[in-house]
Amino acid sequence: MIKIEKLRKSYGKLPILRDVNVSFGAGRVVSVIGPNGSGKTTMSKCILGMVLPDGGDIKINGESILGQHAYRSQIGYMPQIGRYPENMKIRQVIGMIRDIRKDVQEVDEELIGLYGLKDMYEKRMGALSGGTKQKVSAALAFMFNPQILILDEPTAGLDPISAEIMKCKILKEKKKGKLILITSHIMSEVEEVADEVMCLMDGQLKFHETIASIKAHTNEELLSRAIAKIMNEED
Repeated sequence: MIKIEKLRKSYGKLPILRDVNVSFGAGRVVSVIGPNGSGKTTMSKCILGMVLPDGGDIKINGESILGQHAYRSQIGYMPQIGRYPENMKIRQVIGMIRDIRKDVQEVDEELIGLYGLKDMYEKRMGALSGGTKQKVSAALAFMFNPQILILDEPTAGLDPISAEIMKCKILKEKKKGKLILITSHIMSEVEEVADEVMCLMDGQLKFHETIASIKAHTNEELLSRAIAKIMNEED
């Protein structure tokens, strides 16, 4: 579904992505991990068209997305920190985004219901807690039935019940054949929802394997310990 070929990006003299080659298939949840500054966010923004790479290519369903715009309608994006006009109400933000996407006939409002957002529709975005803003971001990411979802630390700031709702939603959408990329530092949550782990280190692909193969390779039951062992081996 997504194929990244020799992707390169630098900011000034600082290389962020160094010839990254990786493919992601439909109906999979892939956790993208790596230390801060490893290139995770830059890779996501290249896929979203928010950052223009210096070299390489990104293909979705065999078609290059570089210089294109229409493909973005296939992607739902949940940023780690959603920034919204503070004076707008939740109702107005959701209505504005729906107006922009009038072409979508079927709208998925499941998270709006599960997170009780309609009961808070008249609250202004500037008055919301970080967790409630996360719920709005989540509802918007899934709303237009995208085939690809990019979720940046999706459970950050959510209470345990809301985090469980998020994980169940991710698994439900995976069953529909969607590709879901998740960046997360919480390995226990990754283990619950992900099929594969992709690790970036210093802008380079260190490994991209299924969770089962990672555990088998390291003889570890816990994913966190397995990944730590791989990292130590790399060192």
